[in-house]
Amino acid sequence: MNNLKERIEALSAARLRGVRRGIEKESLRAQPDGKLALTPHPGALGSALTHPHITTDFSESQVELITGAHKDVETVLQELVQIHQFTYRVLDEAGDERLWVSSMPCGLPTDETIPIGRYGSSNVGRAKSVYRMGLSHRYGRRMQTISGIHYNWSLPEVSSEQYFALIRNFRRHAFLLLYLFGASPALCSSFVDGRPHELQPIGEGSMHMPHGTSLRMGRLGYQSEAQASLAVSYNSLDGYAASLQDALTRPWPAYEAIGIRNLGGDYNQLATTLLQIENEFYGTIRPKRVIYPGERPLHALRERGVEYVEVRLMDLDPFEPVGINAQTMRFLDVFLLHCLLTDSPPDTREEIADLAHNQHLTAARGREPGLQLSRAGKPVLLTEWGGELLQEFAPVAAALDAAHGGSKHAEAIEAAAAALKDPSILPSARVLAAMKASHNDSFVSFVRAQSAQTRETLLALPFPAEQGVEFERLTRESLDEQKRIESSDTMPFEIYREQYVSPARLGFKNHWPELATGPVSQSAAL
Repeated sequence: MNNLKERIEALSAARLRGVRRGIEKESLRAQPDGKLALTPHPGALGSALTHPHITTDFSESQVELITGAHKDVETVLQELVQIHQFTYRVLDEAGDERLWVSSMPCGLPTDETIPIGRYGSSNVGRAKSVYRMGLSHRYGRRMQTISGIHYNWSLPEVSSEQYFALIRNFRRHAFLLLYLFGASPALCSSFVDGRPHELQPIGEGSMHMPHGTSLRMGRLGYQSEAQASLAVSYNSLDGYAASLQDALTRPWPAYEAIGIRNLGGDYNQLATTLLQIENEFYGTIRPKRVIYPGERPLHALRERGVEYVEVRLMDLDPFEPVGINAQTMRFLDVFLLHCLLTDSPPDTREEIADLAHNQHLTAARGREPGLQLSRAGKPVLLTEWGGELLQEFAPVAAALDAAHGGSKHAEAIEAAAAALKDPSILPSARVLAAMKASHNDSFVSFVRAQSAQTRETLLALPFPAEQGVEFERLTRESLDEQKRIESSDTMPFEIYREQYVSPARLGFKNHWPELATGPVSQSAAL
């Protein structure tokens, strides 16, 4: 703690006020009856390829809303609300679709019927769709319909080495975020049709774990046998990059059997390696760097270092209109700053295995009384370890409050301490309680009601005319930009694909030809 206090005191208030955070939020479009909407991404929302704030994730039915990076929590939240308002207005004008407010999906059709995202006829647009087709062959489409919130975070003057130290500590302590903010203890039984699982039936057409927190982050979520073979180290940028390069260039027999193209000549996937591209690597947190058009993310990291981290384990909170609130964001700021400022020893294969065990245990049984995790190879109560961390967070929260004024960071820690003592107030417990009280234990019925209420809430909020004009401008510009990219393409797609996945593009020297021209939004990355 002495080292922590010294490091906190060494941070100026100006630097603390320089923390930047932004949000990427995924949501399925659903019909009023709780089934997946199979309609195309609405044209009035603009181009999913080039719009800076509104795109799609895996599925054409899965909207992704993206804020900018801001120094103020309220500004991020305000922008996220405005993007939601515009999106809901477009959906309302077109019919009665709504955004599904749970991380676990609505009623799903057969796997092959779930529509893959489409991004137009350009090479980069086709590559995005082929990548998603590869995901569907490798993992199935159901798994890809899980939605969440990504929290992008940076602090000025932080080196790549320091960001990797933050990442190691984040992975050690991530169980606490799953416990406090997990909101997916139940799901629609259509999600697990034909799959082995440990879930228990509850209500009609629903399954759950009685003490579960985040099924999304458990064994039913983003898991794969191939990726389980990876033991990626976060001890340095060089080591991390070498691990990823190996996965991006190592042939994988099961994926070689799928092939690049099918017998009819259509593309099955971008590559037959263990990972098609960097984004296929699943993790609770990623080191990130804004990329140039056509650039590989791994090349960007090697050339220019880590710019920010992307937290990937946050569930959508169905009780919050935009899936997250300001208090949760402030807790994340404290949590991440603590991860950065505390000692972070190198990880080991044994610890990496322990962390995976802790993640799955917390996701499936986090609220179970007396639950023990593994710390340094020894059992420890989840509540005991969590309590120790919250005590350490107090001076970090105090420093942030001193820099920003008020006591809201300290209040976020106090709320977490209360939830550690009383699990019934956790989002995961509240979901199950609401299902039982008003929906006959039906997951779909509960989320349908919450989704309808959220739709009404956001449609009722004031939406200034100038705000609508601005979003309509972004829609037009994004559609024009997509046409420009499509008209400027001259390279045959197969050559584009071969060049994009070439191992040479993962290295340090930017000697390969450009694959795209002009500025491309963050959403245009594969």
